[in-house]
Amino acid sequence: MLKSPVFIALFLLLIGGNSLFGQKATIRGIVFDENNQPIAGANILFNDTGTISDLNGFYITEIPANQNVELTYSHVGYKPASIVLNLSANEDFEYNPILSTTIERIGTVVISGRENRRVEGVTSLSPEVVRKMVGTNPGVENLLKSLPGVSGNNELSTQYAVRGGNYDENLVYVNEIEVYRPFLIRSGQQEGLSFVNSDLTSNVEFSAGGFQAKYGDKLSSVLDITYRKPVSFGASLDLSLLGLNGAFEYASKNGRLSSITGIRYRDNSLIVEAKETETNYQPRYADVQSYWTYRFSTRFELSFLGNISINDYQYQPLIRQTNFGTIAEPLALIVFYEGQEKDRYNTYFGALKSTWSISDNYTAKFIASLYQTTEQEHYDILAEYRLGNVNTDIGGSGLGEVEYTRGVGGQLTHARNDLDALIFNVEHKGIWKVSDHIIEYGAKYTMEDIRDRIQEYEMIDSTGFTIRPPVLPGNNQPYEPYEMPIVPYTDVRARNDVQIHRFSGYAQWSKRGSIGAHELWLNAGVRAHNWTVSGKDLTSHTHTVFSPRGQISIKPNWNKDMVFRLSGGFYHQPTFYRELRDSTGTVRPEVKAQQSIHVVLGNDYSFKMWDRKFRLNTEAYYKYLTDVNPYTLENVRIRYRANNNAVAYAYGLDMRIAGEFVPGTESWFSFGYMKTEENIDDKGYIYRPTDQRLKFAVLFQDYVAVIPDLKMYLNLVYNTGLPGGSPSYADPYNYQTRLRDYKRADIGMSYVLIHEEKLKESGWLKPFKELSIGAEIFNMFDVQNSITNTFVRDVYTKTQYSVPNYLSPRIYNVRLTMRF
Repeated sequence: MLKSPVFIALFLLLIGGNSLFGQKATIRGIVFDENNQPIAGANILFNDTGTISDLNGFYITEIPANQNVELTYSHVGYKPASIVLNLSANEDFEYNPILSTTIERIGTVVISGRENRRVEGVTSLSPEVVRKMVGTNPGVENLLKSLPGVSGNNELSTQYAVRGGNYDENLVYVNEIEVYRPFLIRSGQQEGLSFVNSDLTSNVEFSAGGFQAKYGDKLSSVLDITYRKPVSFGASLDLSLLGLNGAFEYASKNGRLSSITGIRYRDNSLIVEAKETETNYQPRYADVQSYWTYRFSTRFELSFLGNISINDYQYQPLIRQTNFGTIAEPLALIVFYEGQEKDRYNTYFGALKSTWSISDNYTAKFIASLYQTTEQEHYDILAEYRLGNVNTDIGGSGLGEVEYTRGVGGQLTHARNDLDALIFNVEHKGIWKVSDHIIEYGAKYTMEDIRDRIQEYEMIDSTGFTIRPPVLPGNNQPYEPYEMPIVPYTDVRARNDVQIHRFSGYAQWSKRGSIGAHELWLNAGVRAHNWTVSGKDLTSHTHTVFSPRGQISIKPNWNKDMVFRLSGGFYHQPTFYRELRDSTGTVRPEVKAQQSIHVVLGNDYSFKMWDRKFRLNTEAYYKYLTDVNPYTLENVRIRYRANNNAVAYAYGLDMRIAGEFVPGTESWFSFGYMKTEENIDDKGYIYRPTDQRLKFAVLFQDYVAVIPDLKMYLNLVYNTGLPGGSPSYADPYNYQTRLRDYKRADIGMSYVLIHEEKLKESGWLKPFKELSIGAEIFNMFDVQNSITNTFVRDVYTKTQYSVPNYLSPRIYNVRLTMRF
C-alpha cells in the first residue's frame, strides 16, 4: 500500500511523466497493392522502430503525439511509400497506403515467395485460386491434388494421400488449431463438406514432408490454414447446381473487433444420380463457421473459431449395370437392390486462442478447443446379381444386354454403427527472438473420450447356397452341401468405451546466417509425445515417443536465384482410435506408434522466361517406416489390422513449374514419381494401398485477349492406377492387381460482369463489387475411372472377377458468384 507521502509523490510523478513525456497516438490500416489486394509482411518503420502487416495486410502501431513523424512503408518487390503525420495525443488515425510494384506482378493466382516459406520447403497457395478453380469438390483439397506427391482418385471426397501415406496421416490446422474429420465415413458420397471453408481463408500453406518440429505428430503432411480478419463490411455468395456458399464480414470502426462467418450447403445429387447405380438419393450437407477476433491492445488479441456441421445422408439404390471384361470376352454385372441406408454425421467445434506480445522479442499463445462428433451409420441393403456375357451383335436388337448368365447370387449387408467422440485440447506456445536466433516451444494436453457400437454383418448367397466365412476350413460351396448352422460371411459386433490422455510438446531453434557470401538457414528441434490408452474392459497401456527433426537451407551467391534444402528426421504417428480398432472391432491398447524416417532434398529455382516470372520446385525424398500398422482401403474407409507387424518404404521425385504461361495469370505443371511397398510378417514386399507410381497434373488459367473478362480454368490430372484391393479376410498377397489409370479433366468458363475496375455507379448492379457467371464441365472427356473393385464369383468355373466401381461420368454445372 502507498501510505508514505514519498511513495505517493513518486506514483503521481510516474503518472504525470507518462502524460507529459509519453503521449502517444495510434495509426492503423491496411497495406494494399495496385490491385487493391492486401500485402502481408510489409514493413512500417519510423525512428528505427515499427511493425509489419499481418496476413491480411493489417497493421497497427503507436507513434509519438504532437510532433512530426515520418512513416515508411516497404516490401520486397514494391516501391516504398512514406507519409509525415502530426497527430494529437490519443488520436486514432487510419491510413491505407498503396504500394506500386517495380516489377511485373502475377495476376489472378499468387504463389507466395516469402523467404521463410521458401527455405522451409512450404508451398503457399493463394486463396483466390482456391475459390475460383474448377472441381466437383471445390476448395483447398481440390487444389492440393494438383500438386506433385498428392493423390486423390475420388472426386466426391476431400481426402488426399501424400507420398505413399493414407488419409489419416495428414495434419490439418486452422489458425494453429488442429481439426478432425468424421470416423465412420465409408465412401466419398457420404462425406459432405470439408472442415476448411475456402471463403474464409487468407493463407494456405502445405508441406509434403520433412516439416519442422513445431508441427504435430503425423507421418505424411501438414496443411496450415489461416482465416482472415476483415477490416470492413463485406459479403459474398456463390451459387451452383451443387449448392451454395455464403460469407459475411464485419469490422468495428476502431478496428478492434472483427468477424467473418461462412454458411455452406451442398447437394451431391447431381453427381451421384449420374453414376451407373440408379438411386433415390437425398443428401443434406450444411455447416456454419464463424471466426471472431478482438484486439484489446496492440499487444493482446483474443479470437474464437466455431463450427457446426450437419451431414444427413439417405441413400436407396435401385439397379446397377456395370460392363467390364475385354473386347474378346465382354462381361456385365447387373444388380437389383432392395433396402436403404440412413447415415448422419453431426460435428460441433469451438476454440479460443489468445495471442500476447509480451515484448518485441517474446510472444505467448494460449489455445483451448473442444470437438464433438455424433455419427450414425444404419443400413439394410439386399443386392441380387447376375453375372453374364454381353450381346455384342451391333446389328441385333439385344445389343448390350446379358444373353448368357454365368453366375447368380445375392448379398445382404446390415449395419447399426453408432459413435460418440469428444476431444478436448489445451495448449501453450511461445516464440522468443534472441539476436538472430528464434526459439519456439509448445506444450499440449489432449483428452479423447470415445464411445462406439459396431454391429454389421454380410451374408452372401450363390445359386441358392449360403457362402460360409472364408476363415472356416473346407469351404467348397455350392458344390458340397453345408450341414452346419448358417452364419454370416462376415460378422463384426463390438462395444467400445475408450479414453486416451496425451501430453505432447516441442522445442525448436532457428537461425539465419551466412557462409562467406552465401546465405544460410538452420533449424533443429525435437518433439515428445506421451499417451495412455484405457477404457472399459481394457488393460491400460502407456507409450512415449521422441521425434528429432532438422532443416538446413542455403542460397548460393550466384547469378541464378536458387535455394537448396536438406530436411528430415523422425516422424511418429501416435495411435488414434481408428488405428487401435482391428477388423473384428476389438480395441488393442498395446498398438504402438508407427515410425517414419524422412530424408528430403529440395531445390527452389526462380527465373524469368519470356520476361515473366517462373519458379521450378524439385524435391527428392526417401521414407523408411517401422512398426507399420497394415490396413485395407475401400473407397475412403480405412480398416487397420491393429498390430505392428510390417515395415515399409517410400521414395520418389516431385517437380512443379509455376509461372505466367499466359501474361497476367499463373498456371503450373506437376510431375511426380513415387513407389511405396510394405513387408508384412516377413512374407516379402508388396504394393501398399496408396502406391500410385506416376502423376501428371496441370492447373491452367487463360482469358480471351480481346475480352479479358472471359476467363478459362482447367484442372487436369493423370495418375497411374492404384492397387485394386482384396476381398474381406483375403490375403493381400494374393491380390496384387491394379485399377485402371485415373484420367480426369475439369474445365470452367466464366464471364466477369462486375469487378473492381468495372463498378456500376447506378442501377441494380451498383451494390456489387464483383459479379460473374460461368459454366463448368466435370470429367470433360467422360473417362470411366474406378475407385474400388467388387469381387463376384462365377459358380461354374469358380473364377472370382473383380468388377470395377466406376466414378461419375461427364457432368455439367452452372455457377454464379457475387461479392458485395
